[in-house]
Order: sequence, then structure tokens, then C-alpha cells
Amino acid sequence: MIATKKKLIQYLESNEKDFLKAWHKSIFIHEKDMFKEHIEGNGFHMYVLIKKAIMEPVADETVKEFAYKVAKERVLSNSNIGEFVYNVNLGRSTVIKYVIKSGISITDLQPIIDVINNHFDRYCYHAVTRYTELKDMELKEKVLFINQSHKDRLSLLGQMSSSFVHEFRNPLTSVIGFIKLLKMENPSLKYMETIEHELDQLKFRITQFLHASKLDVVDKNEEELDIEELFTEILSFLYPSIVDGDVDVITNIQSASKIIAVKDEVKQVLVNIILNSIDALKHKSSNRELVITCEEKQQSIVFTISNNGPEIPEEMKEAIFEPFYTTKSLGTGIGLYVCKTLIEKHKGTIHCESNQESTSFIISFPMV
Repeated sequence: MIATKKKLIQYLESNEKDFLKAWHKSIFIHEKDMFKEHIEGNGFHMYVLIKKAIMEPVADETVKEFAYKVAKERVLSNSNIGEFVYNVNLGRSTVIKYVIKSGISITDLQPIIDVINNHFDRYCYHAVTRYTELKDMELKEKVLFINQSHKDRLSLLGQMSSSFVHEFRNPLTSVIGFIKLLKMENPSLKYMETIEHELDQLKFRITQFLHASKLDVVDKNEEELDIEELFTEILSFLYPSIVDGDVDVITNIQSASKIIAVKDEVKQVLVNIILNSIDALKHKSSNRELVITCEEKQQSIVFTISNNGPEIPEEMKEAIFEPFYTTKSLGTGIGLYVCKTLIEKHKGTIHCESNQESTSFIISFPMV
């Protein structure tokens, strides 16, 4: 067998130039590949390792070291891993083709061909595995950079919006106060209810911006909230919007349901989602329904706010909770983001389910 191996090595070395030329002519090499000058050298190094493997086993660490080097070059050159595997297999085919042409019987060659295939398989496995690891690391670094840039932009936007909103809220508070005085002194004055309602809505939107900027950090006391009373208050507050939207509201609230939470924050969450539902129903010409349920499930209080408006596409269900993401022409994109932030602050969860029949927002809070 030793004699056969030596004869084969001698044959390969005598045809070395033809073998390398045939391989190099058939492989993929991009003009912009920054390591294109290394490819021929890598091919020759692989050929040298094959000759060694024919004579005696080559340590796996040796194969791995070379595979890792080539994998790094392929990542840095941003080349397609499929092209790399194709080039490697072309090398395999070319080597075996010349081995078969050596004149040695196929019976004697079969164990040697098995060794060559094993060497190429190990090399390809280590190279592709390392290439994947390096690409994953590269992707994680990019995601980290994007996330950090996103946070920086949000922080800047938060500071800008907070500064603007604080300046705006002060005169608004004065206006609301004077409206209340006018209402007390002139109870029969027309349009006062409408003006007061619109100002309350404006104050609500401003509060959203303050939560989004994360600068409204005054601690507020949690209290035990009666859910039935809370919804009575919310629906009374939203009555003008419900009438204006021609929406039928159906409620099914389990009596005696309670949670421990900051009332204003939970109220803001529920008001926001109900208003969004009313907006969504404006796309329907009739039979506009808003169904609100509250029930106890596995030590949680679960609110479900459903409307029979248009379906939210699958790819948008998570995006709608991202800051500044909106599908409304005049939307700010902070409403659902603030809702999610406040709910998670109370150790709760929110998610959206939507189909052609209805869209539901399911909110869960820990039960008392």
C-alpha cells in the first residue's frame, strides 16, 4: 500500500500545474473580492494537505486552523458561503479525477479516495461552522449598534418632546382652571361641556408624551382599584367620543374584580386602547361594536378590548407597540408604546390578536 501511495503522489506532483490550472479555471472569484489573490494560494495549501493525508492521517487541529483562516477571509470579503462550498467541492472533484487517471487500479484507490473525501468533509465542516459563527457575531454587533443608536435617538426625542410639553402644559392647566370657574359662575353658558371635554383630551395626550419621554418620573401611590367602578368612570369620560363614533359598547365585567395599581396610569392605558378601537371602527359604515370584558384567570385580571373593525396584518402586531410607529396620518405613534410601558411597570402584559372578524387587545395584571 505504501508503494501505491508513493506512486500516486508522484503522479499528482508530475501533473500539479495541470491540476491547479483546471481547478482555478472553474471556480468562482469576484473581482471585488479583497482576498482574491489568496484563493489560489489556499487551493495549493489544500492540495499539500491532501498529499499529506494520502500518506498519513492529518490532525484535525491542522485542518481546523486552515479552515478557520479561510472562513475569516470569506466573511471579511462578504462572499457567499454557497460559492465557497462550490469551490471546495470543485477542488475535491478535480483531485479525485486526477487520482483516478493515475493508472492505479480502482480497488487500490478506493481507500485513498475515502481518505480524500474525509479530509474535504472535515475542512468544509470546520470552515462553514466558523463562517456561521463569525457572521452571527457580526450580526449581533450590528444589532447592538442599531439598538444603541435607536435608544440615543429616542432619548433625544424624549428630551425635546418633554421640554415642549412642559412648556405647553402650564398654560393649559390655567385654561382648564378658568373654564371650571366660568362653568361654576355661568352654568347655563353654551358649549362649556364640549370645551371642557376637549381640554381633558388634550391634557391626556400631553400626559402620553410625558410618559414616552420618561421624564415624568414623580412616584405615584398604588391603590386598590375596583375594576367595575374604573370602567364606569372611563366610559363616562369617553361618552362624547363613543356617541360621535356611533359605536355600540358591550361590557362584561366580573363584579368584585380588583387590582393594585396607580389609578391614573391604568386609566390612561384603557382610555388609549378604547380610543384606538373607536378610531379603527370609523372605517366601518355600520354595525360598529366595541366589546370590553374583564375576568379572573390564573391569579390574573385579564382585560379584553375587542372591536369588529379592520384586521391588523400579522407583521404589524408587534411593530404597533414600538415608539413612533403609527399607521394614522395624524398619529404620534406613542400611544401603544406608552400603554405597554405602563403595563409592564405594573408587572403586566399586553398583546394583540386580530383576524377578519375582530381585533382584540388582551391586557393582564396580577390579581390582588
